[in-house]
Amino acid sequence: MRLPSLALAPAALIGFLMTSDTLQADEGMWLFSKPPLAQLKKYNFTPTDKWLEHVRLSSVRFNSGGSGSFVSPDGLVMTNHHVGAGDLDKVSTPEKNYLRDGFHAKTHAEEIKCKGLELNVLIAITDVTEQVEQAVPAGTAPADAFKKRTAKIAELEKGAAAPDKNIRADVVTLYAGGQYHLYTFKKYTDIRIVFAPEKQAAFYGGDPDNFEYPRYDLDVCFFRVYENDKPIKCEHYLKWSAAGAKEGELVFVSGHPGRTNRQNTVDELKYLRDTGYPYLLNRLNRLEVMLQAWGGRSEQNAQRAEEELFSIQNSRKARIGGLAGLMDPKLMGRKEAEEKRLREFIKLSSDPNIAKVEAAFDAVSKAEKVRTELIKEMTVLENAGGFNSASFGIARTLLRASEELPKPNAERLREFADARLQSLKFQLFSDEPVFEDLETLKLADGLQFLAVTLGPDAELVKKVLNGKSPRERAYELISGTKVRDPEVRKSIFAQIEAAAKGGKAADLAALKDPMIELARLVDGPSRELRKRFENEVDEPKRQAHAALAKAKFKMDGDNVYPDATFTLRLAFGTVKGYKEDGKDVPPFTTFDGLYKRAAEQHNKGPFELPQRWVAKKGNLNLATPYNFVCTADIIGGNSGSPVVNQNAEVVGLIFDGNIQSLVLDFIFDQETARAVSVDSRGIVEALRKVYDANDLADELTGKKG
Repeated sequence: MRLPSLALAPAALIGFLMTSDTLQADEGMWLFSKPPLAQLKKYNFTPTDKWLEHVRLSSVRFNSGGSGSFVSPDGLVMTNHHVGAGDLDKVSTPEKNYLRDGFHAKTHAEEIKCKGLELNVLIAITDVTEQVEQAVPAGTAPADAFKKRTAKIAELEKGAAAPDKNIRADVVTLYAGGQYHLYTFKKYTDIRIVFAPEKQAAFYGGDPDNFEYPRYDLDVCFFRVYENDKPIKCEHYLKWSAAGAKEGELVFVSGHPGRTNRQNTVDELKYLRDTGYPYLLNRLNRLEVMLQAWGGRSEQNAQRAEEELFSIQNSRKARIGGLAGLMDPKLMGRKEAEEKRLREFIKLSSDPNIAKVEAAFDAVSKAEKVRTELIKEMTVLENAGGFNSASFGIARTLLRASEELPKPNAERLREFADARLQSLKFQLFSDEPVFEDLETLKLADGLQFLAVTLGPDAELVKKVLNGKSPRERAYELISGTKVRDPEVRKSIFAQIEAAAKGGKAADLAALKDPMIELARLVDGPSRELRKRFENEVDEPKRQAHAALAKAKFKMDGDNVYPDATFTLRLAFGTVKGYKEDGKDVPPFTTFDGLYKRAAEQHNKGPFELPQRWVAKKGNLNLATPYNFVCTADIIGGNSGSPVVNQNAEVVGLIFDGNIQSLVLDFIFDQETARAVSVDSRGIVEALRKVYDANDLADELTGKKG
């Protein structure tokens, strides 16, 4: 399970708060600055400030979309194989396919440097709600409110960031505008691959078993963080539990859930049910068929498309499950009851400020109507679905940088603000491979999607295609552009920065690069759509939900958790099985179950065991726990999160949820929804007895095997 690509995800989803009186036993993705102390009393455990700080500083965010943790004093980071899959793919060659075959560096010198990977560690949290709210006086029109708020956020981020010390700063919107927190991160960019199993072991069972349980996956990958060309020394890292977890034991998950929609109003959920998810699924299906067909033509094609195809298949399955939840009358009934309770509180309130909040529901409803109107054009233009290629993304970044950097920091598009420039340039200058044949395929499909969406006779479509078919135009653009060369990108960006210092936009037209000119052609309409979306959808909803949040705080207090924002959260739960179709599903699987699963599937297709697992079966203690489930509250983005016990020791590694967990995007359900993890005992057993990686197992456990 992974955080869906931002290019494929629906636009920002925000709404009202979960009600504290309906929180279930193990519900919540809690802020480290406001942990669930009351909820943990039933377990007779109260995490101390020292415990919370240690777990927070041991946790890592993969900016590629996932979570991880430090697990040794020498900068060793553990995450999922599928979180690291893109990085394995980027360093692979036709001769060495690390994603398929795995990798093991026996010495630091053998560790492979990643391309364009940034890791973040949350080092400080500051509540800046008052500063942000004071920047936007009451009654400010949405367009002006958006500008003022964006300017203030840019100012706060710039003041807290320290690029020379690799300190990143982000203002995080919580409770859909009810609060704003300034998060500062220590940023690391020299990341090296240490170990990965072959994909067949990491993703055993393939798409048929994805989001299912029981599972038998070694979905683990290890990296090492370097500074000044040396492994960092970690004061905070998670020690390994030799005993692992036991059934019924309290466990914690520290990770970065990407996004939930539990705070959404009923009208927002109906938008997703009726428009957003069906439209997204149609697009995912289109992309999946395209990549499957192309990948099936050759082994090289399959290797180049493999990681993106898996991401699309994962997103497709997750959205199907989410849509099923939205169509469940019981789920919608619970959401309607929650909203009715809030509406009644507002209606009966004697506080005139609270009474005014009723209008916020209408504002959200109106914004959702605009969103429905704009979604298709936003997808193909501003979200670049009509130009689906890395080449276009690079070209548009260069074009917009030339236009944004001469502006004052507060007036720029947020992604070009000073506090974000260092990370933007790091990604832009990465030398990760971009394949011309795959780019042509994707762009041709994107251009066809553009024509189908806007109509083939639309003036903009005619200008984009320039009298050619989508395939011909895609080939012309991809073969003619030079932006895929990182040295060219560096040179162009240097020109942009030099011109910006003089308050001018660089003359990129002189380059006569066809992809940059395509980006220029569509940038005007794209910016207009973005502006309209910000002013007529995002900002009205932000103001409405900020008012609803305050009403909710008044009703229940603020001892509730906000929706996920791909920032660090703490979840908790117990190791516990469940019932499915009247049958008990036990919490643990074992290596013995893996071999039985392979045998019953005739060791074929996604159930084929890697050869080394067949050869070394006799080495393994087959009773060793392999995967397990717990009730902790997770969502996409939690992939790679450590599961720890009360002593902050690693007992597992989150890698998925079961099929019943797909409704967690909208509402928590502890009855059958479960988080799926690799067991700490299974990881060490496999490292020692299948992969001969005693060096790595020793580093994890701190002792000889």
